[in-house]
Amino acid sequence: MQSSYSGATPEEKVEPLSPDPTVSVAAKTASVQELAPPGGRSRELSEDPQPFSAFLTDRFGRQHRYLRISLTEKCNLRCQYCMPEEGVKLTPRSQLLSTAEVLALARLFVQEGVEKIRLTGGEPLIRPDVVHVVAELRKLQGLKTIAVTTNGMNLARLLPSLKEAGLDLLNISLDSLVPAKFEFIVRRKGFHKVMEGIDKAIELGYNPVKVNCVVMRGLNEDELLDFVALTEKKPLEVRFIEYMPFDGNKWNFRKMVSYQEMLDRIRQRWPDLEKLPAGETDTAKIFKVPGFQGQVGFITSMSEHFCGSCNRLRVTADGNLKVCLFGNAEVSLRDCLRSGASEEELLQIIGAAVGRKKQQHAGMFSISQMKNRPMILIVSEAPKGRCQHLPNSTRPQLFNCICTPVSTKYPQHCSPHRSLSLLQTIWLRQTLGALTAIVSALSNSYTVRIEVRSAPSLLQALAKGERKRIAMPKMDSRGSVAALKGVHGPSDHLTHTDAQGRASMVDVGGKPVSRRTAAASATVLLGEKAFWLVKENQLAKGDALAVAQIAGIMAAKQTSALIPLCHPIPLDRVAVSLELVEPGWRVVVTATCVASGRTGVEMEALTAASLAALALYDMCKAVTRDIVIQDVRLLSKTGGQRGDYHH
Repeated sequence: MQSSYSGATPEEKVEPLSPDPTVSVAAKTASVQELAPPGGRSRELSEDPQPFSAFLTDRFGRQHRYLRISLTEKCNLRCQYCMPEEGVKLTPRSQLLSTAEVLALARLFVQEGVEKIRLTGGEPLIRPDVVHVVAELRKLQGLKTIAVTTNGMNLARLLPSLKEAGLDLLNISLDSLVPAKFEFIVRRKGFHKVMEGIDKAIELGYNPVKVNCVVMRGLNEDELLDFVALTEKKPLEVRFIEYMPFDGNKWNFRKMVSYQEMLDRIRQRWPDLEKLPAGETDTAKIFKVPGFQGQVGFITSMSEHFCGSCNRLRVTADGNLKVCLFGNAEVSLRDCLRSGASEEELLQIIGAAVGRKKQQHAGMFSISQMKNRPMILIVSEAPKGRCQHLPNSTRPQLFNCICTPVSTKYPQHCSPHRSLSLLQTIWLRQTLGALTAIVSALSNSYTVRIEVRSAPSLLQALAKGERKRIAMPKMDSRGSVAALKGVHGPSDHLTHTDAQGRASMVDVGGKPVSRRTAAASATVLLGEKAFWLVKENQLAKGDALAVAQIAGIMAAKQTSALIPLCHPIPLDRVAVSLELVEPGWRVVVTATCVASGRTGVEMEALTAASLAALALYDMCKAVTRDIVIQDVRLLSKTGGQRGDYHH
């Protein structure tokens, strides 16, 4: 018996972008972090042809020609690195993109210059209308490539129809060649089905057939050579993926096997392994054993990121746009579609998100600590309005929010304003949704006053730039704001001086003990000669990276002896990593410190990063004195009374 799917059916017809009268805008709070408010980053549609869409080009010049669309959240496996054994809570059917909405968004992105679409999941091949989706995508003029990433369980059965519909490329996940280990990793049977799917793909002429393998220490790194051996007789491209941190997968640095370690191990067996040229936006570093039919690749997201050439955007199954795989901000395109957004308004929203894409992700240690704490945009410091919903009291007033409500319920003298555009309305709804959580959490301890002003005044304030960012408080498992009372925010004076300006150590005795983390980084510009000597471990003094790593760890533990007013803190953990980055001949040092105490550990993290950089300088100074240490900075800090910080 086939289980019902929570999306749309193949019979749905693709309609023009039009409103759904049964659905109101309820955009997720998280989307606001990346969505610029009205009057911010706005671009007009032009009738003149452009080399590439401005809406899909970010401020670093990256052109996003590749769109990944998730067709479903469901999966018939439970891979250990992907989801908990019991699965994940699924989004209600009504909140998932319908087939018509998927195709409407795909059409819009292709019109703007997207040339490749990859269908993902969950597991996309469990969606009943996946063949229909591929066939409809094939009709889009300008779309050059349609690809699918699958676990292969249903592939042998569906692939002939998918190929006929127009499927160009295949990526098949396979993390072990040992049936029992495969079953352990994915928590389901089915190894032979996956192998049948791979053989069927070869039979139907797919070349290469890409096989994705997530490498985890202590689990499957001993099979590296076996996977490479598969490429001898078969047209496969086995792609080894560094284990990446995501919510719920219990990522641990010690489980990650780096690209360089994998490459070294393979070269011990095949020393003539040669590197193949790569395209400008390729994510994989490709190698080939001479004489082998296939090849191997490495996805180095953690040890050597490829953010600088990233050309990918993602649309989730519930219609959220993600501009970065590791980012925690999303914009709901579904809500815009269902609210009657025109193509121009959708493109403004997409362009705002793309325009705020960061230059690169935060690094493996920071990513592993990141919480899903989106930012929201609010209007503040504006003239007072006439409608106050909460009474005054003697309790302290924490927020003074000026906004125009657009919900369905209004006080009698506060009516909705028809002059707001759809983009402005969506932005205001998102803002108010976030404020609701804050009001609910603070109402017992603070007076939170929301003041209403007229739409023209609001838009004038927006045009003048009267807006600021605030960090959303951390949400607990029940969706309420946790640990908000007592959060003081940044101080407006130096805390290490007394009233007379003399140095004074802060008394932390009254602070509660909490879990504290901090991450910091430093960059060392070595120059070409020293860089290669370090990379090949050919320095006369020895292994520079190992020495610098140990120096950073030791320095973190000695911070209070080096920085006069720092408190001695028993550290639970110190981790120091050094990433070799060939462009610029630089080494990026990342230090992470964790402790349970009454004060933070950012100074420990900064000291560790700084001393590791200095140790690297010392190891290389005989080769060159033109070494520069720069960009020593705090990346993140959590657990303090002033709230969390993420660079």
